[in-house]
Amino acid sequence: MSRKIDIVEVGPRDGLQNDKTLLTTPVKLEFIGRLVEAGVTRMEAASFVNPKLVPAMADSAEIMDAVPRDKDVSYIGLALNERGMRRAIEARCDEINYVLVASEGFGKANQNATPEETADLLDRIAVLAHDARIPLSATVSVAFGDPFDGEVDPGILGMLAARAAAAGAVEFALGDTIGVATPWDVERAIRIVRDAAPSLKLRLHFHNTRNTALANIHAAVQNGVTIIDASAGGIGGCPFAPRATGNVATEDVVYMLERAGFDTGIDLDRMISVAHWLEETALKHPIQSALAKAGAFPAKAGPA
Repeated sequence: MSRKIDIVEVGPRDGLQNDKTLLTTPVKLEFIGRLVEAGVTRMEAASFVNPKLVPAMADSAEIMDAVPRDKDVSYIGLALNERGMRRAIEARCDEINYVLVASEGFGKANQNATPEETADLLDRIAVLAHDARIPLSATVSVAFGDPFDGEVDPGILGMLAARAAAAGAVEFALGDTIGVATPWDVERAIRIVRDAAPSLKLRLHFHNTRNTALANIHAAVQNGVTIIDASAGGIGGCPFAPRATGNVATEDVVYMLERAGFDTGIDLDRMISVAHWLEETALKHPIQSALAKAGAFPAKAGPA
């Protein structure tokens, strides 16, 4: 079990977008800097959405203008529409992540669009990213369950994967926005996506709302997935999904994977320190991370 598992750190975007504490731009940049020091090489750093709806992301252009560019880190910007895509390009994002939806209820609340309409829009605007020579990925929100409509037809995931591949996306992420997936759901979804679009790299994004995120990551890894989203401290949530709690904590994921012999490239002790900094200094409220409370094992010996 020596293969590499790439962790995409989503704390600066998905982690902060729904937090009750609005961080200043300098504090966000300190957050990003601490993540880089911990070994993060790929992260969601910005979201080019309506700032009136998601005020925590209003300074995304300023963030992208100031992130450290000399550390071999790829910064991802999120876009929901053509305006967002153009803004992400102007901000010099290293990657752009477009959001598809798997169910109409959430789609209407979040993007005012059905699953098919989000795929149609991707067809029209993907060329903007391609012309700018910026890698394009697609994430499916509520891939495993919708807070308004309930169960999601797994077949829709195959349709969206095929549409994303046809539009030129290089990576396809399944997002468990409200944290309802189980390992068996994950295995089924992976099979469906691979059958529909075998050329796409697959990424999984889990929220830990029902305490199944680590089990779901295990199922994903056992089925060959090598790219996992996680958020420092387990912070996060979706403004448009009722009762959507935090993401799975990066340090919890790193601990589980590295204890099993996988390589994440992330310094666990430094990542735990980032979680402590979030809780004690930046956000100033409790976080969900287990490792931030329990620490790593075996614990490092202190001074004699």
